[in-house]
Amino acid sequence: WTLEWSQAILSIEIPGPVRLLFLLVLALSVVLPLRTWVAEPITIASPSMEPTLKVGTLLLLDKWTLARRGPRRGEIVSFLNPLGGEDLVKRVIAVSGETVELRGKSVFIDGRTLEEPYAVHSRPGERLEGDDLPPLVVPEGCYFVLGDNRDESKDSSVWKSSSGERIYFIREAALQGFVRRLPWAE
Repeated sequence: WTLEWSQAILSIEIPGPVRLLFLLVLALSVVLPLRTWVAEPITIASPSMEPTLKVGTLLLLDKWTLARRGPRRGEIVSFLNPLGGEDLVKRVIAVSGETVELRGKSVFIDGRTLEEPYAVHSRPGERLEGDDLPPLVVPEGCYFVLGDNRDESKDSSVWKSSSGERIYFIREAALQGFVRRLPWAE
């Protein structure tokens, strides 16, 4: 492979439609695998993660890291909604094997208060469904997740199936990736 070879290939004239088709195939062969296995752009659709993530914020869904390790407490993830509908973005509060409890809008992990500087309560004086939950052990391969805007979030503290059965955890298989901020979108 020489410089002359490269120049000869580049000097070949390709008709417009064929060139356009070639460029389209080339672009798709790069973009589709990147979106499928590495990362893709997402936007926040609800106020459940405010003030951390505001509605309309452009973010990156990091699939690459998720393929290599599971989420840790405090990380923000996107996952398939256990009730169906749009995908959701929430913060991981408890992981497999931990005991999570909610008492008076406070979160306890294995009996100790979880410090949550990111959590806000827009209705602190009101008692809402999900403000209190008995101790629950997170099953293997599952996560307990909450929105940062606790009083406005539909999450592990309040989900119910169509039959009325409580859904406290999301399964690892439902995870789609870690939610990352774009450096230029701050």
